[in-house]
Amino acid sequence: MPKPTKTTQRSDQRNSRGEQRRRRIFKSLHDCILAQGYVKTTLADVAKGADMSASHLLYYFKGKEAILEQYFENVSERFLEKISAYSEQEPEQQIHSLADFWFRGEAGTVKEIGFMLECFGAAVNDEVLKVTKAEFDAHCKAFLAKTFEACPSIIIGDSKDAAEIGYGLMIGLRSAVYFDDDIDLEDAHRLFVQSMLTMGGLR
Repeated sequence: MPKPTKTTQRSDQRNSRGEQRRRRIFKSLHDCILAQGYVKTTLADVAKGADMSASHLLYYFKGKEAILEQYFENVSERFLEKISAYSEQEPEQQIHSLADFWFRGEAGTVKEIGFMLECFGAAVNDEVLKVTKAEFDAHCKAFLAKTFEACPSIIIGDSKDAAEIGYGLMIGLRSAVYFDDDIDLEDAHRLFVQSMLTMGGLR
């Protein structure tokens, strides 16, 4: 009998009953947060959405916080994988790809921005979430710094300074879309692209 490969083992893990239930739990937490916010979501709400009892859910996670911590880590890793795939592109295309991802892709809907803000709020008092967010921020800024290093010029500071400004612009515009009726996702996309291209001497 052939020995299972690592790919086969990962596939088996993803398709195991326990992993399927964990995905249901993650989806239920995500849906609950979108519907009523993280603070108002109870473990019983999550269990109900996952079609299991609260005691059964506790077999997989210690509590609501542990679910969000693992889910946020999973989402962060998935997003970083997608962003890193743009690394081989030319700087201008990287900026457009990043803008499409954040303001037009799966991460760029008003509901998902609300979910992101809920996670950021929870991270204030959750050390695990805080570490995950800090690592996510650092990777995004490192990507932006490399993008600016490949640009013709940088009009503000060096690549690190430009990356800080670019990342702040991205997060700020996403927040503005959620709270300000005078700006929508397409406005945010346009402003982000124009600002990034200008900072990189591409305009």
